Amino acid sequence: MPSSVPISVSVNGRPYTREVEARLLLSDFIRQELGLTGTHVGCEHGVCGACTVLMDGEAVRSCLLFAAQADGAELRTVEGMAPSEDQLHPLQTAFRDAHGLQCGFCTPGILMTMIPFLEQNPHPSEDDVRLAISGNLCRCTGYANIVRAVMLAAERSRGGPGGDPTIEPRGVSAATVATAASVEAH
Repeated sequence: MPSSVPISVSVNGRPYTREVEARLLLSDFIRQELGLTGTHVGCEHGVCGACTVLMDGEAVRSCLLFAAQADGAELRTVEGMAPSEDQLHPLQTAFRDAHGLQCGFCTPGILMTMIPFLEQNPHPSEDDVRLAISGNLCRCTGYANIVRAVMLAAERSRGGPGGDPTIEPRGVSAATVATAASVEAH
Protein backbone atom coordinates (compact mmCIF):
# COMPACT_ATOMS: atom_id res chain seq x y z
CA MET A 1 0.00 0.00 0.00
CA PRO A 2 1.38 3.44 -0.85
CA SER A 3 2.38 5.66 2.06
CA SER A 4 0.49 8.62 0.58
CA VAL A 5 -2.58 8.95 -1.60
CA PRO A 6 -4.13 11.81 -3.54
CA ILE A 7 -7.56 12.98 -2.44
CA SER A 8 -9.99 15.59 -3.66
CA VAL A 9 -12.76 16.74 -1.38
CA SER A 10 -15.10 19.66 -1.06
CA VAL A 11 -15.23 21.10 2.45
CA ASN A 12 -17.88 23.70 3.21
CA GLY A 13 -18.27 24.27 -0.51
CA ARG A 14 -14.57 24.81 -1.18
CA PRO A 15 -12.59 22.23 -3.22
CA TYR A 16 -9.33 20.81 -1.87
CA THR A 17 -6.83 18.48 -3.52
CA ARG A 18 -4.09 17.08 -1.33
CA GLU A 19 -1.60 14.26 -1.11
CA VAL A 20 -2.16 12.69 2.31
CA GLU A 21 -0.64 9.91 4.34
CA ALA A 22 -2.73 6.79 3.80
CA ARG A 23 -3.36 6.45 7.55
CA LEU A 24 -4.27 10.10 8.18
CA LEU A 25 -7.60 10.33 10.00
CA LEU A 26 -10.27 12.54 8.52
CA SER A 27 -10.45 14.49 11.81
CA ASP A 28 -6.71 15.20 11.61
CA PHE A 29 -6.98 16.17 7.94
CA ILE A 30 -9.75 18.65 8.72
CA ARG A 31 -7.98 20.13 11.72
CA GLN A 32 -4.31 20.00 10.71
CA GLU A 33 -4.31 20.14 6.94
CA LEU A 34 -7.24 22.52 6.48
CA GLY A 35 -7.03 24.44 9.78
CA LEU A 36 -10.72 23.95 10.56
CA THR A 37 -10.43 23.43 14.30
CA GLY A 38 -14.15 23.53 15.07
CA THR A 39 -14.20 19.77 14.56
CA HIS A 40 -13.08 18.58 17.98
CA VAL A 41 -11.29 15.35 18.82
CA GLY A 42 -12.30 13.83 22.13
CA CYS A 43 -12.14 10.09 22.57
CA GLU A 44 -10.63 9.10 19.20
CA HIS A 45 -12.79 5.96 19.33
CA GLY A 46 -16.05 7.25 17.83
CA VAL A 47 -17.80 7.24 21.20
CA CYS A 48 -18.09 10.91 22.18
CA GLY A 49 -19.34 12.45 18.92
CA ALA A 50 -17.21 15.60 19.23
CA CYS A 51 -15.65 14.97 15.82
CA THR A 52 -18.94 14.61 13.94
CA VAL A 53 -19.03 16.18 10.48
CA LEU A 54 -21.33 15.74 7.52
CA MET A 55 -20.09 13.61 4.65
CA ASP A 56 -22.42 13.75 1.66
CA GLY A 57 -25.14 14.94 4.03
CA GLU A 58 -24.73 12.13 6.58
CA ALA A 59 -23.38 12.63 10.09
CA VAL A 60 -20.13 10.67 10.47
CA ARG A 61 -17.42 10.37 13.10
CA SER A 62 -14.35 11.86 11.47
CA CYS A 63 -12.03 10.11 13.95
CA LEU A 64 -13.15 6.73 12.59
CA LEU A 65 -12.49 7.48 8.93
CA PHE A 66 -9.30 7.90 7.00
CA ALA A 67 -9.05 11.06 4.93
CA ALA A 68 -8.57 8.81 1.88
CA GLN A 69 -12.05 7.37 2.47
CA ALA A 70 -13.50 10.85 1.94
CA ASP A 71 -12.01 11.16 -1.54
CA GLY A 72 -14.67 12.65 -3.80
CA ALA A 73 -16.97 13.51 -0.89
CA GLU A 74 -18.72 16.72 0.06
CA LEU A 75 -17.79 17.49 3.66
CA ARG A 76 -19.41 20.04 5.92
CA THR A 77 -17.97 21.12 9.24
CA VAL A 78 -19.34 23.43 11.92
CA GLU A 79 -17.49 26.29 10.21
CA GLY A 80 -19.72 25.76 7.18
CA MET A 81 -23.04 25.88 9.04
CA ALA A 82 -23.77 29.59 9.03
CA PRO A 83 -25.04 31.13 5.80
CA SER A 84 -22.61 34.06 6.23
CA GLU A 85 -20.07 35.43 8.67
CA ASP A 86 -22.62 37.80 10.19
CA GLN A 87 -25.54 35.37 10.37
CA LEU A 88 -25.85 32.19 12.45
CA HIS A 89 -27.47 28.98 11.28
CA PRO A 90 -30.97 28.67 12.84
CA LEU A 91 -29.77 25.73 14.95
CA GLN A 92 -26.89 27.83 16.29
CA THR A 93 -29.33 30.63 17.10
CA ALA A 94 -31.57 28.21 18.99
CA PHE A 95 -28.57 26.89 20.97
CA ARG A 96 -27.68 30.46 21.89
CA ASP A 97 -31.25 31.40 22.81
CA ALA A 98 -31.95 28.25 24.86
CA HIS A 99 -28.51 28.15 26.49
CA GLY A 100 -27.77 24.79 24.88
CA LEU A 101 -24.04 24.92 25.55
CA GLN A 102 -21.63 25.55 28.37
CA CYS A 103 -17.98 24.84 27.68
CA GLY A 104 -18.75 24.28 23.99
CA PHE A 105 -16.47 21.30 23.40
CA CYS A 106 -19.29 18.94 22.42
CA THR A 107 -21.36 21.60 20.65
CA PRO A 108 -19.93 21.32 17.10
CA GLY A 109 -20.50 17.56 17.05
CA ILE A 110 -24.02 17.90 18.42
CA LEU A 111 -24.86 20.62 15.90
CA MET A 112 -23.59 18.52 13.01
CA THR A 113 -25.53 15.52 14.29
CA MET A 114 -28.72 17.55 14.53
CA ILE A 115 -28.64 19.03 11.02
CA PRO A 116 -29.54 15.81 9.16
CA PHE A 117 -31.72 14.70 12.08
CA LEU A 118 -33.93 17.79 11.80
CA GLU A 119 -33.98 17.56 8.01
CA GLN A 120 -35.32 14.00 8.29
CA ASN A 121 -37.52 14.68 11.33
CA PRO A 122 -38.91 18.24 11.34
CA HIS A 123 -41.47 17.38 14.06
CA PRO A 124 -39.36 15.58 16.68
CA SER A 125 -40.55 14.71 20.15
CA GLU A 126 -38.22 15.26 23.10
CA ASP A 127 -37.63 11.51 23.15
CA ASP A 128 -36.65 11.61 19.45
CA VAL A 129 -34.12 14.36 20.18
CA ARG A 130 -32.72 12.52 23.19
CA LEU A 131 -32.28 9.37 21.12
CA ALA A 132 -30.66 11.32 18.27
CA ILE A 133 -28.08 12.92 20.57
CA SER A 134 -27.44 9.76 22.56
CA GLY A 135 -24.17 9.28 20.69
CA ASN A 136 -22.89 12.72 21.69
CA LEU A 137 -21.36 13.11 25.12
CA CYS A 138 -21.65 16.35 27.07
CA ARG A 139 -20.02 16.62 30.45
CA CYS A 140 -21.45 20.04 31.37
CA THR A 141 -25.11 20.49 30.61
CA GLY A 142 -27.12 17.45 31.61
CA TYR A 143 -28.66 17.74 28.10
CA ALA A 144 -31.86 19.55 29.17
CA ASN A 145 -30.99 22.82 27.43
CA ILE A 146 -29.54 20.97 24.42
CA VAL A 147 -32.85 19.16 23.95
CA ARG A 148 -34.73 22.41 24.46
CA ALA A 149 -32.52 24.14 21.86
CA VAL A 150 -33.16 21.43 19.27
CA MET A 151 -36.88 21.55 19.95
CA LEU A 152 -36.79 25.34 19.62
CA ALA A 153 -34.95 25.10 16.29
CA ALA A 154 -37.51 22.58 15.01
CA GLU A 155 -40.40 24.75 16.13
CA ARG A 156 -38.89 27.85 14.54
CA SER A 157 -38.24 26.02 11.26
CA ARG A 158 -41.94 25.20 11.11
CA GLY A 159 -42.85 28.84 11.78
CA GLY A 160 -44.10 28.05 15.27
CA PRO A 161 -44.27 30.40 18.24
CA GLY A 162 -40.62 29.64 19.08
CA GLY A 163 -39.85 32.01 16.24
CA ASP A 164 -41.34 34.90 18.16
CA PRO A 165 -38.40 36.73 19.76
CA THR A 166 -40.65 37.96 22.58
CA ILE A 167 -41.13 34.40 23.85
CA GLU A 168 -38.43 33.69 26.40
CA PRO A 169 -36.62 30.36 26.50
CA ARG A 170 -37.33 28.67 29.84
CA GLY A 171 -35.11 29.96 32.63
CA VAL A 172 -34.21 33.26 30.91
CA SER A 173 -35.56 36.50 32.32
CA ALA A 174 -36.85 39.40 30.25
CA ALA A 175 -33.94 41.49 31.58
CA THR A 176 -31.43 38.94 30.30
CA VAL A 177 -33.09 38.89 26.88
CA ALA A 178 -33.14 42.72 26.77
CA THR A 179 -29.49 42.92 27.82
CA ALA A 180 -28.48 40.34 25.21
CA ALA A 181 -30.44 42.22 22.54
CA SER A 182 -28.74 45.52 23.41
CA VAL A 183 -25.31 43.90 23.36
CA GLU A 184 -26.01 42.32 19.97
CA ALA A 185 -27.20 45.69 18.61
CA HIS A 186 -23.83 47.31 19.36
